[in-house]
Amino acid sequence: MSIIFVDADACPVKDEIYRVARRYQFPVRVVANGRLRVPVDPLFQMVVVTGHFDAADDWIVEHIGAGDIAVTADIPLAARCLAKGARVLDAKGRVFTEESIGDVLANRELMAYLRDMGDISGGPAPFEPRDRSRFLQGLDNLIQASLKAARAANPPAQAT
Repeated sequence: MSIIFVDADACPVKDEIYRVARRYQFPVRVVANGRLRVPVDPLFQMVVVTGHFDAADDWIVEHIGAGDIAVTADIPLAARCLAKGARVLDAKGRVFTEESIGDVLANRELMAYLRDMGDISGGPAPFEPRDRSRFLQGLDNLIQASLKAARAANPPAQAT
């Protein structure tokens, strides 16, 4: 069974993840640098990591596998998860793919350079209700794709 890994420190859609995961009975690993409130449910596990700055990212990459789902706004983490065969989306519902991640990484670097030069100030657009809706649709689509892949890999036995 696939697992949903949540880069949780700044994730605004944790409640939505819990709701969808319960519907599909998908286990969730909530990974953060400090303890967060996670519903009491055997499907959900809080993982607290300590140490260096990217400790949560490193834990996710170490444990994620092909067919799992990562929820993160961290572009380098998204790339690392894709390299392990996982499906990845951000809190605004943007699905990252092997085909798109190169452009996303390049754009991230360009924007960082422009901010450093003082040509751009500010950060990303604020999170809006329509982002939540796009996220729910994206998560549902990735779960459906994961379930379809699992069925294809393990077809039911034929009765004789």
